Amino acid sequence: MRITVSGLPGSGTTSLSRYLSERHGFSLISAGEVFRQLAQEHNMGLAEFGRLAQENPAFDKMIDIRQKEIADQRDNIIIEGRLSGWMVPGADLKIWLFAPIGCRIKRIVFRDQIADEKTAGRITVEREECEAGRYHSYYNIDINDLSIYHIILSSEHWKVEGLGSIVNSAITALNHHDIR
Repeated sequence: MRITVSGLPGSGTTSLSRYLSERHGFSLISAGEVFRQLAQEHNMGLAEFGRLAQENPAFDKMIDIRQKEIADQRDNIIIEGRLSGWMVPGADLKIWLFAPIGCRIKRIVFRDQIADEKTAGRITVEREECEAGRYHSYYNIDINDLSIYHIILSSEHWKVEGLGSIVNSAITALNHHDIR
């Protein structure tokens, strides 16, 4: 089974992906973690590294191609990333997590150790706009088009265990062919 988990920064995609990976014993590939590692390796913040990636598409394309290759070669895998639903068209289950910007900013302040919510908000909006432009430019993908996803969940409403419970039900239904 191949599952993609996507959403905007701070929506909880990494947390849900880790939960599902541990619960089901699936491998996990996280584009966001790879992107953060690359930013750190270049001694840059995420927004700054995003601008670099905008100037040099090789960074994004390397992550996207690698994710797709791994997903195509393996089974029982969670592929987490903003574009994973698009990059793994044959995924058995595609999930989009949604949370309002205010909720996401609070999480980003905590996760990325940013000094205040105003700074986190500015960085997050800049990052999202930069990414949306890159995705459209590289692949003609509108990141706001959610029509490819099987499940869209509010991560503001449920904690990771609640989200996991909903997705676990979907996985069980898929395993028992309780669809269509």
